[in-house]
Parts: sequence; C-alpha cells; structure tokens
Amino acid sequence: MERININSSKRNELIDITAKISRLVEKSGIQNGLCFLYVPHTTAGITINESADPAVKNDLIKKLSELVPENNKYSHTEGNADSHIKSSLIGCSVIVPIENNSLALGTWQGIFFCEFDGPRARSVLFKAIEC
Repeated sequence: MERININSSKRNELIDITAKISRLVEKSGIQNGLCFLYVPHTTAGITINESADPAVKNDLIKKLSELVPENNKYSHTEGNADSHIKSSLIGCSVIVPIENNSLALGTWQGIFFCEFDGPRARSVLFKAIEC
C-alpha cells in the first residue's frame, strides 16, 4: 500500500489526482487488475467525474454547498458538521479497473480528491491488485 500526500488550499475543493494515480499504476507493473483508493479522513472524500471541463468540479462544490450549507444549526459543534455530511455523500473509496498497465477510465473521467474541511495536509491510500 502506498500513501499519496495531498495539500488542499481551500475549505471545499476538488483536486484532480488522476496523473499521480496513473504513475503509481504504471510503476506497479500490474497489467490487468484493480486500483483501490481510500481516503482515511472523515471530512474528505474521493470521486470519479469529468475532468475535461473545470466547471464540472465547480458545479459539484456549489451544489454540495447548497444541499449541505456550512452553518445550519448542526448538533456537531466543531464547525465542520457540513464537511462530515459531504464526505458521507461522496464516499471515501473508489475502485478503478486496470487494463494494459493503465487506469481504465472513460475518455472524460478523472479521479478527484474532495476536500470539505481545508486547507489541510491529507492523504489517499493506493493499492493495485493483479487479477
């Protein structure tokens, strides 16, 4: 298992980590298998979505902030209750197939680390499995 370090710069931010993950898959030498990514944080997540148009990640952040506003009389009083909810909605793991030593993503797909309580130093755990 490898740990990928990520530094976010905003409270809510989607960071494209596709290139980092692709390099790790190539380095693994695995021709066909699965790439497992896990975020060990309760106020962050990971998702796959369109990476060609930056407006998509802006729209995702905007809609999540509308659905789960930062200040909304939450019971959790640390000031980041919305971050925990957004993390649960997005999820903390993804699995991507590996074909011919490359991520088998669709043409427009990218892998995004989702920060909901930044800026912070974060990490993603990576494991490639041959099958």
